[in-house]
Amino acid sequence: MSWLTVLVVLVVVTAGLLRWRRPAWYWLTFGVTLATLRVLIRYGSVMDACGLTVPPSRWRIAVARMANRPAPESRAPRILRVRPTRTGLVLRLGLRPGQDAFDVAASCDRLRHSFAMYGVTSREIRSGVVELRMTGYDILKRVQMPARVATVPMRVPVALREDGAVHYRDYRTTPHALTLGATKSGKSVYQRNLVAELASQDVALVGIDCKQGVELFPLARRFSALADNPDTAAELLDALVSHMEGVYHLIRAEQRITADVPDAEIAADIWDLPDHLRPTPVVLLVDEVAELALFATKDEEKRRDRIITALARLAQLGRAAGIYLEICGQRFGSELGKGITMLRAQLTGRTAHRVNDESSANMAFGDIAPDAVVAAIQIPTDKPGLAVVGDATGGWARVRTSHTTLRQAVNACNRHAHRTPDLPALARFRPTLPPNATVPAPAVESAPAPA
Repeated sequence: MSWLTVLVVLVVVTAGLLRWRRPAWYWLTFGVTLATLRVLIRYGSVMDACGLTVPPSRWRIAVARMANRPAPESRAPRILRVRPTRTGLVLRLGLRPGQDAFDVAASCDRLRHSFAMYGVTSREIRSGVVELRMTGYDILKRVQMPARVATVPMRVPVALREDGAVHYRDYRTTPHALTLGATKSGKSVYQRNLVAELASQDVALVGIDCKQGVELFPLARRFSALADNPDTAAELLDALVSHMEGVYHLIRAEQRITADVPDAEIAADIWDLPDHLRPTPVVLLVDEVAELALFATKDEEKRRDRIITALARLAQLGRAAGIYLEICGQRFGSELGKGITMLRAQLTGRTAHRVNDESSANMAFGDIAPDAVVAAIQIPTDKPGLAVVGDATGGWARVRTSHTTLRQAVNACNRHAHRTPDLPALARFRPTLPPNATVPAPAVESAPAPA
């Protein structure tokens, strides 16, 4: 008995230390088994307490009366499957007649407390089937992306969702996106991570960084074009619009709308073209959009109108030509002038890091997901990289990007520099660097030694 007691104490102490220092290891060793047993044992009573049961049908009551048996109890949703994951549990439920997926979604917070899980989210798989994703610990505290992620062309992993799933940036589904965030909120790291993931794909990267290129210039080896001031940005955007018109001429010439061509083979965008004719898709990254919209003189106002008009045209017409926008900024409201709200309406994807005020969050989610506004203004300052993502469907979720250092992003861009395509329309904006060039460190004057 003494050895058994010592063994039990060691197991308890080990589990406590793992839960405190390494919650992911604790979950994989002890937590997943305990949580599965807790969910299965408490399931019936928890569902009844949360009001997720339905009374027995009339025929069951009639059969019980004829058989002189006790009245049947209320029934909870059927458990179709319980699947453990590396971050929690996935519980798939079959709803009873009369139940609704909204009832389950409204009870997620009570289910979290009742099952002693860190978080519970729900989504409807199909009619009558709901999936509960439960997390066993705070997976956004220390983000660890899975070793294997599903990468397809124009779809890259950029963050981890609060339910343990990987958040992907899918350009084929969501062509254009807006990213907002205050200083030191993690917005630049999000953009850096996006560039590092796109570097391995067959895509042309075009950047506009009006902070003299300090954010994007270190990654220049993977960029087909780069502008570091508003004047160059205006010329670059005009050239990109001309490139878009050339792509449309190519699509028009290769539409193949003769009677003997099947409907599925008629070309309406670059992805319908054969591989040998398909132009390289382009991702345009704007680091700080406010620098393109601000002006102080009449000449700057004309330049500003020219830039916003070009961006609006690219947002409205660029998808079919394979041109996708990633616009970042601290604010993106109507105070930036005419055309801004029209441009914002074309940006389907929305990501908001920590913002300084509620109006900034409203700029991102006020017109698509009002519930996400409250979540965005509650992001703490001690969690850089934490963000709220939403889209035009009204759904939203919390995500956090894994910390990618500038050196890691530079290495990724240099490693895939051979993938950088040459676009004739943007050739004069191609950043030129010597083969082994390094950015020199700023000179620092040394103070004279004291006598």
